[in-house]
Amino acid sequence: MGKIEVGVDIDAPLEKVFELFTDFSKASERIDGISKLELLTSGPIGKGTRFRETRVMMGKEATEEMEITDFQPNESYRVEAESCGAHYQTDYTFRPNGDRTKVEMSFEGKPVTFAAKLLSPAFLVMAKTVRKCLQDDLDCLKRIAESDDA
Repeated sequence: MGKIEVGVDIDAPLEKVFELFTDFSKASERIDGISKLELLTSGPIGKGTRFRETRVMMGKEATEEMEITDFQPNESYRVEAESCGAHYQTDYTFRPNGDRTKVEMSFEGKPVTFAAKLLSPAFLVMAKTVRKCLQDDLDCLKRIAESDDA
């Protein structure tokens, strides 16, 4: 299906940015594209955390269950999901840049079922929309990290 990469430079220290990005309990308040996020596991956010995210994409509401499969505090984390015959992986990386933080996000979907493989060219059509949604998510968090409300 392809890989989509987006990024943002945030005028805030690494620890603050990482904490903001991993505060899933407030995701629907902070990210315009997420209408609801429900944690399915208890305890601190980290490897093994599962959650259900609902967002509106292309005019339709979609809910997906996801899991954090890798978690390196103040460095990176990975979220994976299975949906519609495909495996999805999103990687977030955080790098200090002086007093600023560089955040990079990589999203990839790989078809698993025959039907998903047949439909994979449709992903190319949707790639621009998905890229915009991902960048919008980063921009929402950037605004909060750079404000006094974080």
